[in-house]
Amino acid sequence: MTNKSFEEELEHSKEILNKLMNPDITLEESIKLYEEGISSVKRAQKMIEDAKIKIEKISKGEQS
Repeated sequence: MTNKSFEEELEHSKEILNKLMNPDITLEESIKLYEEGISSVKRAQKMIEDAKIKIEKISKGEQS
């Protein structure tokens, strides 16, 4: 797992999407990039969920 920030994961996902839009890309490359993109999006979603949980705890006065 990488230690990229949310913004870096988002940018990485955009780069992958741009590569996938290339009409000359092979099927094998497409599958590899798609898999990488899904992983990147899932990491970004996890960061969002973690941030939501942290905000809820702070709002309830449960700071760690």
